[in-house]
Amino acid sequence: MWIIIHYSKANMTMYEFETEREARETYENIQGSNKVLSEIIYFNDNNLSKAIV
Repeated sequence: MWIIIHYSKANMTMYEFETEREARETYENIQGSNKVLSEIIYFNDNNLSKAIV
């Protein structure tokens, strides 16, 4: 899951996306510089694989 948080003087808006592509396209179209793009990873997600180091 991908999240964009957009801050302005008056409020904060959060957008949620399933794909990175959707999130990045929207991120580029949001006006202003007070925005954060984050990937949210749930550790109980069965689709995750263990990393071998």
